[in-house]
Amino acid sequence: MNGKLSISFIALFIMVLTGFASDGYGYNAVGDRSIQTAFGIRETKDGQRVVKKRTVSASSLTQVIDKSDALLDQYPKVRVVATGYYAGFESTGKNPSHPSYGITYSGVKVRRDDYSTIAADLRIFPIGTVLYIPGYGYGVVADKGGAIRGHKIDLYFETKQDVFKQWGKKSVDVYIVRRGDGKLTEAFLNSLNQKGIAAMAEVVN
Repeated sequence: MNGKLSISFIALFIMVLTGFASDGYGYNAVGDRSIQTAFGIRETKDGQRVVKKRTVSASSLTQVIDKSDALLDQYPKVRVVATGYYAGFESTGKNPSHPSYGITYSGVKVRRDDYSTIAADLRIFPIGTVLYIPGYGYGVVADKGGAIRGHKIDLYFETKQDVFKQWGKKSVDVYIVRRGDGKLTEAFLNSLNQKGIAAMAEVVN
């Protein structure tokens, strides 16, 4: 009896601790997107249900901003056709042995992260523009492409399989979180992925 009581107290203690660290909710979803991160929220697909959980580090001084319609509505919204690409030959014409394999037009390396590199028509979305793409997350314009003209964007994925499994081709409303100034550095990308939106208030050389 005492052993069971101890286990119950331990379980309760763990629940309380995790309750302070995160909160979550779910909704039904159609599609095969399994995990994404957006506005500090981790989405994990469990069957046909997507469970959203916001995790907050107790030692973090960065404010976590929840994804909500009210938050998105403060940003300009643009309808685009979004496709997916990866660094391989089928998408870029380059093999891993090519000296500029995985290097974008801006000079930074491709990455799939909380803030990923994407390609766009630079006349519409200049280098450094930060977009929020529903179903993908944040994208930072780092590249351009011969077929990316007008209201089209190309989203980076790590493998060809990810391109087809996770995205394909979609028409989607994207939100312009920050308009770029034509420049992008690895330092800025690193800062975004470490600090999130707060990094955009800092000057990065």
